[in-house]
Amino acid sequence: MNETGEGSVWGKDEQTCLRAIQRFKTKNRAMGIPEHIDPEPQTIEIEWPIDPVPLNVQKAVGKLIVKRGEFGFLETERVDEIARIIEEYPIGLEQSLSLRAAINQEKSVYSHRRIMDRKKDLRRRYENGTGILELAKLVDGPPVNVFRAILTARNHSKNRIKMMLKEPGRMNERDQEQFRIAEEADRVANVDQSETHLAADLFEDILCDHFESLGVRFRRQGELSKEQILSEGRPIRTPDLLFLDDLRINGIPCAWIDAKHFFGSALSFPRKKTQKQVNRYTEVYGQGAIIYRHGFCDGLHLRGAQKLDAMPVDLSRLIEHNESRS
Repeated sequence: MNETGEGSVWGKDEQTCLRAIQRFKTKNRAMGIPEHIDPEPQTIEIEWPIDPVPLNVQKAVGKLIVKRGEFGFLETERVDEIARIIEEYPIGLEQSLSLRAAINQEKSVYSHRRIMDRKKDLRRRYENGTGILELAKLVDGPPVNVFRAILTARNHSKNRIKMMLKEPGRMNERDQEQFRIAEEADRVANVDQSETHLAADLFEDILCDHFESLGVRFRRQGELSKEQILSEGRPIRTPDLLFLDDLRINGIPCAWIDAKHFFGSALSFPRKKTQKQVNRYTEVYGQGAIIYRHGFCDGLHLRGAQKLDAMPVDLSRLIEHNESRS
Protein backbone atom coordinates (compact mmCIF):
# COMPACT_ATOMS: atom_id res chain seq x y z
CA MET A 1 0.00 0.00 0.00
CA ASN A 2 1.38 3.44 -0.93
CA GLU A 3 0.94 6.84 0.65
CA THR A 4 -2.39 7.39 -1.12
CA GLY A 5 -3.72 4.04 0.02
CA GLU A 6 -4.33 3.03 -3.58
CA GLY A 7 -1.16 1.63 -5.08
CA SER A 8 -1.72 -2.09 -4.55
CA VAL A 9 -4.46 -2.19 -7.19
CA TRP A 10 -2.13 -0.75 -9.82
CA GLY A 11 0.36 -3.62 -9.78
CA LYS A 12 3.48 -3.07 -11.87
CA ASP A 13 2.28 0.40 -12.87
CA GLU A 14 2.22 1.70 -9.30
CA GLN A 15 5.12 4.12 -9.79
CA THR A 16 3.77 5.61 -13.01
CA CYS A 17 0.31 5.92 -11.43
CA LEU A 18 1.78 7.80 -8.48
CA ARG A 19 3.73 10.04 -10.84
CA ALA A 20 0.50 10.88 -12.67
CA ILE A 21 -1.26 11.81 -9.42
CA GLN A 22 1.66 13.89 -8.16
CA ARG A 23 2.34 15.77 -11.40
CA PHE A 24 0.43 18.83 -10.18
CA LYS A 25 2.17 18.82 -6.78
CA THR A 26 5.79 19.01 -7.89
CA LYS A 27 7.68 22.29 -7.48
CA ASN A 28 8.82 22.33 -11.10
CA ARG A 29 6.06 20.99 -13.30
CA ALA A 30 6.79 18.87 -16.35
CA MET A 31 6.85 20.49 -19.78
CA GLY A 32 3.39 21.31 -21.03
CA ILE A 33 1.75 21.52 -17.60
CA PRO A 34 1.08 25.18 -16.73
CA GLU A 35 2.35 26.52 -13.42
CA HIS A 36 -1.09 27.99 -12.75
CA ILE A 37 -4.29 26.12 -13.58
CA ASP A 38 -7.53 27.92 -12.75
CA PRO A 39 -9.55 26.39 -11.28
CA GLU A 40 -7.20 23.90 -9.64
CA PRO A 41 -7.07 20.39 -11.14
CA GLN A 42 -10.15 18.39 -10.23
CA THR A 43 -10.33 14.64 -9.69
CA ILE A 44 -12.65 13.22 -12.34
CA GLU A 45 -13.63 9.55 -12.33
CA ILE A 46 -15.02 7.91 -15.46
CA GLU A 47 -15.87 4.34 -16.34
CA TRP A 48 -14.74 3.10 -19.74
CA PRO A 49 -16.05 -0.32 -20.86
CA ILE A 50 -13.66 -2.40 -22.96
CA ASP A 51 -14.03 -5.56 -25.00
CA PRO A 52 -10.59 -6.88 -26.01
CA VAL A 53 -10.04 -9.58 -28.61
CA PRO A 54 -8.59 -12.79 -27.10
CA LEU A 55 -5.00 -13.56 -28.08
CA ASN A 56 -5.86 -17.00 -29.43
CA VAL A 57 -8.41 -15.36 -31.74
CA GLN A 58 -5.85 -12.88 -33.04
CA LYS A 59 -3.42 -15.71 -33.78
CA ALA A 60 -6.00 -17.90 -35.50
CA VAL A 61 -7.51 -15.13 -37.59
CA GLY A 62 -4.10 -13.71 -38.51
CA LYS A 63 -3.10 -17.00 -40.11
CA LEU A 64 -6.32 -17.16 -42.11
CA ILE A 65 -6.57 -13.64 -43.54
CA VAL A 66 -3.01 -12.95 -44.71
CA LYS A 67 -1.84 -14.18 -48.12
CA ARG A 68 1.70 -14.33 -49.43
CA GLY A 69 2.58 -11.23 -51.45
CA GLU A 70 -0.75 -9.52 -50.73
CA PHE A 71 0.03 -6.07 -49.32
CA GLY A 72 -2.49 -3.82 -51.03
CA PHE A 73 -5.98 -2.46 -50.67
CA LEU A 74 -8.48 -5.25 -51.06
CA GLU A 75 -11.14 -5.69 -53.69
CA THR A 76 -14.71 -6.10 -52.45
CA GLU A 77 -14.64 -9.82 -53.22
CA ARG A 78 -11.57 -10.33 -51.04
CA VAL A 79 -13.09 -8.32 -48.19
CA ASP A 80 -16.23 -10.45 -48.44
CA GLU A 81 -14.05 -13.55 -48.33
CA ILE A 82 -12.38 -12.35 -45.13
CA ALA A 83 -15.79 -11.56 -43.64
CA ARG A 84 -16.83 -15.17 -44.25
CA ILE A 85 -13.57 -16.50 -42.81
CA ILE A 86 -14.00 -14.68 -39.49
CA GLU A 87 -17.70 -15.40 -39.00
CA GLU A 88 -17.04 -17.97 -36.30
CA TYR A 89 -14.57 -15.78 -34.40
CA PRO A 90 -15.32 -12.98 -31.89
CA ILE A 91 -13.63 -10.29 -33.96
CA GLY A 92 -15.10 -7.70 -36.30
CA LEU A 93 -14.32 -7.14 -39.96
CA GLU A 94 -12.69 -3.73 -39.42
CA GLN A 95 -10.60 -5.23 -36.63
CA SER A 96 -9.53 -8.08 -38.88
CA LEU A 97 -8.58 -5.76 -41.73
CA SER A 98 -6.56 -3.61 -39.34
CA LEU A 99 -4.90 -6.74 -37.94
CA ARG A 100 -4.02 -7.79 -41.48
CA ALA A 101 -2.42 -4.38 -42.05
CA ALA A 102 -0.39 -4.75 -38.83
CA ILE A 103 0.84 -8.20 -39.82
CA ASN A 104 1.83 -6.89 -43.23
CA GLN A 105 3.63 -3.95 -41.66
CA GLU A 106 5.59 -6.30 -39.43
CA LYS A 107 6.39 -8.50 -42.42
CA SER A 108 7.59 -5.39 -44.24
CA VAL A 109 9.98 -4.47 -41.44
CA TYR A 110 11.39 -7.94 -40.95
CA SER A 111 11.63 -8.70 -44.68
CA HIS A 112 13.66 -5.59 -45.52
CA ARG A 113 17.08 -7.17 -45.06
CA ARG A 114 16.02 -10.31 -46.92
CA ILE A 115 14.77 -8.24 -49.86
CA MET A 116 17.93 -6.13 -49.96
CA ASP A 117 20.08 -9.27 -49.86
CA ARG A 118 18.33 -10.35 -53.06
CA LYS A 119 18.36 -6.96 -54.78
CA LYS A 120 20.72 -8.00 -57.59
CA ASP A 121 18.65 -11.08 -58.37
CA LEU A 122 15.45 -9.01 -58.25
CA ARG A 123 16.97 -6.45 -60.61
CA ARG A 124 18.04 -9.19 -63.04
CA ARG A 125 14.58 -10.77 -63.06
CA TYR A 126 12.90 -7.36 -63.38
CA GLU A 127 15.07 -6.28 -66.29
CA ASN A 128 14.41 -9.63 -67.96
CA GLY A 129 10.71 -8.78 -67.96
CA THR A 130 9.30 -10.10 -64.67
CA GLY A 131 6.63 -7.78 -63.27
CA ILE A 132 6.91 -6.09 -59.89
CA LEU A 133 3.93 -7.94 -58.38
CA GLU A 134 5.35 -11.32 -59.30
CA LEU A 135 8.64 -10.34 -57.70
CA ALA A 136 6.84 -9.11 -54.58
CA LYS A 137 5.08 -12.45 -54.27
CA LEU A 138 8.39 -14.25 -54.79
CA VAL A 139 9.98 -12.59 -51.75
CA ASP A 140 6.70 -12.00 -49.85
CA GLY A 141 7.48 -8.32 -49.48
CA PRO A 142 5.68 -5.03 -50.17
CA PRO A 143 5.87 -4.16 -53.90
CA VAL A 144 7.18 -0.63 -53.29
CA ASN A 145 9.98 -2.00 -51.10
CA VAL A 146 10.87 -4.48 -53.84
CA PHE A 147 10.91 -1.62 -56.35
CA ARG A 148 13.23 0.36 -54.05
CA ALA A 149 15.55 -2.64 -53.86
CA ILE A 150 15.73 -2.78 -57.66
CA LEU A 151 16.61 0.92 -57.82
CA THR A 152 19.25 0.35 -55.13
CA ALA A 153 20.72 -2.48 -57.20
CA ARG A 154 21.17 0.08 -59.99
CA ASN A 155 23.47 1.96 -57.60
CA HIS A 156 21.13 4.91 -57.16
CA SER A 157 21.65 6.87 -53.93
CA LYS A 158 18.95 7.02 -51.26
CA ASN A 159 18.28 10.67 -52.07
CA ARG A 160 17.94 9.93 -55.78
CA ILE A 161 15.56 7.04 -55.08
CA LYS A 162 13.48 9.24 -52.80
CA MET A 163 13.30 11.91 -55.51
CA MET A 164 12.36 9.39 -58.20
CA LEU A 165 9.54 7.94 -56.12
CA LYS A 166 8.16 11.41 -55.45
CA GLU A 167 8.54 12.41 -59.10
CA PRO A 168 7.97 9.22 -61.15
CA GLY A 169 8.22 11.24 -64.37
CA ARG A 170 11.99 11.07 -63.97
CA MET A 171 11.86 7.30 -64.58
CA ASN A 172 11.71 5.50 -67.90
CA GLU A 173 8.33 4.40 -69.23
CA ARG A 174 8.41 0.83 -67.91
CA ASP A 175 9.62 1.91 -64.47
CA GLN A 176 6.81 4.46 -64.28
CA GLU A 177 4.25 1.80 -65.14
CA GLN A 178 5.66 -0.76 -62.70
CA PHE A 179 5.94 1.81 -59.91
CA ARG A 180 2.30 2.79 -60.44
CA ILE A 181 1.34 -0.89 -60.23
CA ALA A 182 3.47 -1.30 -57.10
CA GLU A 183 1.87 1.68 -55.37
CA GLU A 184 -1.65 0.56 -56.21
CA ALA A 185 -0.90 -2.88 -54.76
CA ASP A 186 0.91 -1.67 -51.65
CA ARG A 187 -0.85 -0.28 -48.61
CA VAL A 188 2.19 -0.75 -46.36
CA ALA A 189 5.05 1.00 -48.14
CA ASN A 190 2.92 3.31 -50.29
CA VAL A 191 4.58 6.71 -50.63
CA ASP A 192 1.28 8.59 -50.23
CA GLN A 193 -0.15 8.06 -46.72
CA SER A 194 -2.20 11.27 -46.67
CA GLU A 195 -5.59 9.57 -46.34
CA THR A 196 -4.40 7.55 -43.36
CA HIS A 197 -3.23 10.75 -41.65
CA LEU A 198 -6.55 12.49 -42.35
CA ALA A 199 -8.53 9.72 -40.65
CA ALA A 200 -6.11 9.64 -37.69
CA ASP A 201 -6.40 13.41 -37.23
CA LEU A 202 -10.19 13.20 -37.31
CA PHE A 203 -10.14 10.41 -34.71
CA GLU A 204 -8.05 12.65 -32.47
CA ASP A 205 -10.51 15.53 -32.94
CA ILE A 206 -13.40 13.24 -31.99
CA LEU A 207 -11.61 12.13 -28.82
CA CYS A 208 -11.02 15.75 -27.87
CA ASP A 209 -14.73 16.46 -28.29
CA HIS A 210 -15.53 13.43 -26.16
CA PHE A 211 -13.36 14.49 -23.24
CA GLU A 212 -14.55 18.09 -23.51
CA SER A 213 -18.11 16.80 -23.17
CA LEU A 214 -17.04 15.05 -19.96
CA GLY A 215 -15.68 18.31 -18.56
CA VAL A 216 -12.05 17.18 -18.61
CA ARG A 217 -9.46 19.85 -19.43
CA PHE A 218 -6.45 19.11 -21.59
CA ARG A 219 -3.85 20.48 -23.97
CA ARG A 220 -3.50 19.11 -27.50
CA GLN A 221 -0.49 17.77 -29.33
CA GLY A 222 -0.25 20.69 -31.75
CA GLU A 223 -0.13 23.20 -28.92
CA LEU A 224 2.52 21.19 -27.08
CA SER A 225 4.62 20.82 -30.24
CA LYS A 226 4.71 24.56 -30.92
CA GLU A 227 5.64 25.27 -27.34
CA GLN A 228 8.45 22.70 -27.28
CA ILE A 229 9.86 23.81 -30.62
CA LEU A 230 10.23 27.30 -29.16
CA SER A 231 11.75 26.11 -25.87
CA GLU A 232 13.67 22.98 -26.92
CA GLY A 233 14.12 23.39 -30.66
CA ARG A 234 12.00 20.31 -31.44
CA PRO A 235 8.96 18.39 -30.16
CA ILE A 236 10.02 16.03 -27.37
CA ARG A 237 6.96 14.78 -25.49
CA THR A 238 3.71 15.44 -27.27
CA PRO A 239 0.85 13.08 -26.42
CA ASP A 240 -2.36 13.73 -28.33
CA LEU A 241 -4.04 14.90 -25.11
CA LEU A 242 -2.25 16.05 -21.94
CA PHE A 243 -4.80 16.32 -19.14
CA LEU A 244 -4.97 19.29 -16.79
CA ASP A 245 -7.29 17.48 -14.40
CA ASP A 246 -6.63 14.42 -12.24
CA LEU A 247 -8.47 12.00 -14.51
CA ARG A 248 -9.08 8.42 -13.40
CA ILE A 249 -10.29 5.93 -15.99
CA ASN A 250 -11.63 2.70 -14.53
CA GLY A 251 -9.95 3.72 -11.28
CA ILE A 252 -6.52 4.16 -12.87
CA PRO A 253 -4.83 7.59 -13.05
CA CYS A 254 -4.53 8.94 -16.58
CA ALA A 255 -2.27 11.93 -17.24
CA TRP A 256 -2.30 11.69 -21.03
CA ILE A 257 -3.86 9.88 -23.95
CA ASP A 258 -2.57 8.91 -27.36
CA ALA A 259 -4.97 7.93 -30.12
CA LYS A 260 -4.22 5.05 -32.46
CA HIS A 261 -6.37 4.73 -35.55
CA PHE A 262 -5.84 0.98 -35.83
CA PHE A 263 -6.23 -2.34 -34.01
CA GLY A 264 -3.92 -2.81 -31.03
CA SER A 265 -2.41 -6.15 -31.96
CA ALA A 266 -0.13 -8.24 -29.77
CA LEU A 267 2.53 -8.32 -32.47
CA SER A 268 6.14 -7.64 -31.56
CA PHE A 269 6.96 -4.71 -33.86
CA PRO A 270 3.97 -2.42 -33.13
CA ARG A 271 4.13 -3.24 -29.41
CA LYS A 272 7.79 -2.24 -29.18
CA LYS A 273 7.14 0.92 -31.16
CA THR A 274 4.22 1.92 -28.94
CA GLN A 275 6.06 1.04 -25.72
CA LYS A 276 8.95 3.28 -26.73
CA GLN A 277 6.50 6.14 -27.20
CA VAL A 278 4.74 5.39 -23.91
CA ASN A 279 8.06 5.45 -22.05
CA ARG A 280 8.74 9.01 -23.22
CA TYR A 281 5.46 10.16 -21.71
CA THR A 282 5.47 8.17 -18.48
CA GLU A 283 8.91 9.34 -17.38
CA VAL A 284 7.60 12.89 -16.98
CA TYR A 285 3.79 12.70 -16.81
CA GLY A 286 3.21 9.25 -15.33
CA GLN A 287 0.49 6.79 -16.25
CA GLY A 288 -1.59 7.38 -19.37
CA ALA A 289 -3.73 5.50 -21.84
CA ILE A 290 -3.77 4.42 -25.47
CA ILE A 291 -7.13 4.47 -27.22
CA TYR A 292 -7.33 2.12 -30.19
CA ARG A 293 -9.89 2.97 -32.85
CA HIS A 294 -10.43 -0.69 -33.73
CA GLY A 295 -9.99 -2.16 -30.26
CA PHE A 296 -7.07 -4.23 -29.04
CA CYS A 297 -5.92 -7.74 -28.24
CA ASP A 298 -5.83 -8.86 -24.61
CA GLY A 299 -2.36 -10.23 -25.28
CA LEU A 300 -0.98 -6.72 -25.82
CA HIS A 301 0.97 -5.70 -22.72
CA LEU A 302 2.16 -2.13 -22.23
CA ARG A 303 3.88 -0.76 -19.14
CA GLY A 304 2.62 2.64 -18.03
CA ALA A 305 -0.45 2.84 -20.26
CA GLN A 306 -3.97 1.55 -19.91
CA LYS A 307 -5.41 0.10 -23.13
CA LEU A 308 -8.82 1.34 -24.20
CA ASP A 309 -11.03 0.84 -27.22
CA ALA A 310 -13.36 3.39 -28.77
CA MET A 311 -16.63 1.82 -27.59
CA PRO A 312 -17.85 4.82 -25.52
CA VAL A 313 -16.99 7.37 -28.23
CA ASP A 314 -19.38 8.65 -30.91
CA LEU A 315 -17.54 7.75 -34.12
CA SER A 316 -20.30 8.75 -36.55
CA ARG A 317 -18.21 11.59 -38.06
CA LEU A 318 -15.31 9.24 -38.66
CA ILE A 319 -17.54 6.58 -40.19
CA GLU A 320 -19.11 9.17 -42.51
CA HIS A 321 -15.64 10.40 -43.49
CA ASN A 322 -14.46 6.90 -44.33
CA GLU A 323 -17.61 6.13 -46.31
CA SER A 324 -17.25 9.34 -48.32
CA ARG A 325 -13.70 8.35 -49.25
CA SER A 326 -14.47 4.77 -50.23
